[in-house]
Amino acid sequence: MGELAAIWIKRAKRGKMDPAHAGTLVAGRGLVGNADQGRRRQVTLIEEEMWQALMARLDADAPPTARRANLLLRGIRLHGSRGRVLRIGGCRVRVRGETMPCERMDEAVPGLQAAMRKEPWAGGAFAEVLDDGEIRVGDPVEWED
Repeated sequence: MGELAAIWIKRAKRGKMDPAHAGTLVAGRGLVGNADQGRRRQVTLIEEEMWQALMARLDADAPPTARRANLLLRGIRLHGSRGRVLRIGGCRVRVRGETMPCERMDEAVPGLQAAMRKEPWAGGAFAEVLDDGEIRVGDPVEWED
C-alpha cells in the first residue's frame, strides 16, 4: 500500500501548480478547481520515487510540481497500469494511459524530457475519476484487484 504524498491544482492551462492539503474529486469530471475537466485526463498521477530517480540521474533538484501532475503517489508503481483501478482514500480512479513528457520538461530541467522517455511510465499516468469524494494528503493508496 502507498500513500498520497501531495496534491496540486492547476487553475489555468500552463498556469501555476497550487499545492493543496485536500481536494475534491468529481466522477467523470476531475479535480475541482483544476483547469482540465471532463476530458480523458481528468486527473494526472506521478510516482515520487520515479521523480527522485530522474532528479538523481540528471543531478537536478526540480520540485515534482515541474511535472505538472495533480497527484504525487508514494509507494505505488504506475508502470503497465492502463485499465487498472486505484483507490485513493475513499475515491477510485481508473488509469487510462501513460502521460508522455512534453517539451515543458526541458524548461524545468535540461534533458528531462529525454530522460523521462527512456523509462516506461516515467511521465506518470492520466486517469478518469470514478467516485465523488474528498482526498487528502496522507490518504492510503492501493490497487483494486
